[in-house]
Order: sequence, then C-alpha cells, then structure tokens
Amino acid sequence: MAPIDREPAETTDPDGIDYGWVMQVTFVTTIVVGAPLVALLAVAVELQTWPARANFAIRVGAVVWFCTAAAVYLYARREER
Repeated sequence: MAPIDREPAETTDPDGIDYGWVMQVTFVTTIVVGAPLVALLAVAVELQTWPARANFAIRVGAVVWFCTAAAVYLYARREER
C-alpha cells in the first residue's frame, strides 16, 4: 500500500508573537506546575465542603493561570526576533 501524502491541517506564519504557541505553553505549564501548586496550597487551608474546595481551586487556579500566561507571553516577546 502506498503511503498517503497529507498536507498539514493548518500552518501559521506569525508576524511577531505566536499567540497559539503562548496559549499552548500556558495550558501545559499550568497543568504541570499549577495543579500541584494549587494542591499544595490547599493542604494549608481548612476546606470542609466540596463547594469550598472547588471555590478555592478556581480562585487560586485563576491567579496561577494569569501569572503563567503573563510569564509565557513576556518570554515569547523577549525571544521574538
């Protein structure tokens, strides 16, 4: 059987910052670093109910996500050539 020669579904040629890359790296970094960080911070707080736990995770996770996104964006901007 002959191999199928497929073209990429999408290609990008960004001028300046590649925001797709920024979003992907932010997502992965937040999961890999942010989720354990939120879990460690939750150990220090008394969370009696599931709604309290969810509220804590959302509030702290939003701050972690924002800080990660800002750091990744600044890195991409600094490395832009």
